[in-house]
Amino acid sequence: MGADDCRFPFETGPRDLGGTRRPPPRRPAQPRRGRPRRTAVHRARRAAARRDRRRRAGGAAPAPAASSTCHRLSGGQRQRVWIAMALAQETDLLLLDEPTTYLDIAHQVEVLDLVRRLNRTRGRTVVLVLHDLNQAARYADHLVAMKSGRVLAEGAPADVVTADLVADVFGLRSLVIPDPVTGSPLVVPNSPWTDV
Repeated sequence: MGADDCRFPFETGPRDLGGTRRPPPRRPAQPRRGRPRRTAVHRARRAAARRDRRRRAGGAAPAPAASSTCHRLSGGQRQRVWIAMALAQETDLLLLDEPTTYLDIAHQVEVLDLVRRLNRTRGRTVVLVLHDLNQAARYADHLVAMKSGRVLAEGAPADVVTADLVADVFGLRSLVIPDPVTGSPLVVPNSPWTDV
């Protein structure tokens, strides 16, 4: 992800979200049931300040990304800023295309846990595009498996994620077992390593 992939129409940093330099939205945003939009940004800023205080108490400096501009952020940091901007809108419908791209595993779990919590506690409808079958099976209530633009299967993860489906969609032999933590389907590739 290069500097050209950061297409903010303005020079901003994560702490500036919701500030006076934010461009007007393309469509007028409607506040959720009378709550002002700034509350989400305010909560995000307060959470960032709490994290910074905890880091300082532990002897660590505040995260340098907090004062960086978009072009100076890593791909993972930039991805998290985009997710934060989407969440700050506080819409009832959240559409995320590959939200875990460029994120390490700890941040992937953090983002997916947050999105699931928003779905469960605030009733937000969430549509995610994920290519990681194990993440999709673990976090989704309803899966849609597609190949070449056609829907091959849809339904509960336990009904959709099967060894036959993985072979049909990805051409990969696999074993599908229950995840030892969640009980959701867990795809284990069946192809042994070969010496080349």
